[in-house]
Amino acid sequence: MKELHIGRDDAGLRVDRYLAKAVPLLPASLAQKYLRIKRIKRNGARVRQDERLQDGDVLQLYISDEFFDTPRAENAYLTVAVPKLNIVYEDENILLTDKPPGQAVHPHEGAEYGKTLIDHIQAYLYAKGEWRPRSSTFVPALCNRIDRNTGGIVIAAKQPEALRILNQKVRDRELDKRYLAVIQGIMSPPQGRLTGQIFKDAAKNRVYVTDKPQPGSKTAVTFYRTLRTGGGLSLVECQLITGRTHQIRAQFAHAGHPLVGDGKYGKLSKQDNRRYQALYAYRLSFRFTTDAGCLAYLNGKNFQVAQVPFVETYFPSGERR
Repeated sequence: MKELHIGRDDAGLRVDRYLAKAVPLLPASLAQKYLRIKRIKRNGARVRQDERLQDGDVLQLYISDEFFDTPRAENAYLTVAVPKLNIVYEDENILLTDKPPGQAVHPHEGAEYGKTLIDHIQAYLYAKGEWRPRSSTFVPALCNRIDRNTGGIVIAAKQPEALRILNQKVRDRELDKRYLAVIQGIMSPPQGRLTGQIFKDAAKNRVYVTDKPQPGSKTAVTFYRTLRTGGGLSLVECQLITGRTHQIRAQFAHAGHPLVGDGKYGKLSKQDNRRYQALYAYRLSFRFTTDAGCLAYLNGKNFQVAQVPFVETYFPSGERR
């Protein structure tokens, strides 16, 4: 329990507004709950959120010590009152979640505290009691990432050994990740391999593809397979052999078939009102070829999202193509 003493400068403030200022990591909805169940009191008695504080009042807060920390990226999960996750799979070691397009995976991508995928995952595990930061040096972490405006499966490790193993498996390419994309035009041949050199312009946050090596460039390889065509568009499945920044988007644009909705590497039409490029990491398979330790049970398992929204938009199941 912590006590907050009200002075003249804060006299007259509503209780909820004072709490937002004094305990910024405490979500407003959680503060309301704690007031209702009397885990926050004034002068030892129940208090409503809209009551005005008086000089000399004492607030008693029966809440976790974590909420009194200084706000920073590492504790942004505390600001998430109701974690929002679309969980594809979970066990004692890992969590697979279907990230929506438009959500950043980490705060360093310019997202607000409490808005990123890792914030919601950590808030979820904290709320379940599976993770207590003050009693462990381990922090639940992501093992892969996808672009902010791409949706799909992201892997989180719930314990340190799982994180170590999965990071190594990602480096050794023992995870098979498949993407669905809607592209302009029709690929010829309908199934094949895109190979090129990618180099990144960090200042512009974009990459460029060339057919020949350039200073600082890296090889990029993508296998693709056309699943459906119609209306001047194609639905393609992509398999990343290399994992370069914006690889699928840049390579298809270089081949003359940019992704629908991709204003960075393609050209948006007047009819294209998509907020994000039509790209989704829809399937993940574990294909271990070396020892996987405590995660050996995952070998050979496949996981897939329930739905890729833009597929039905561009290729309705009721239409013939």
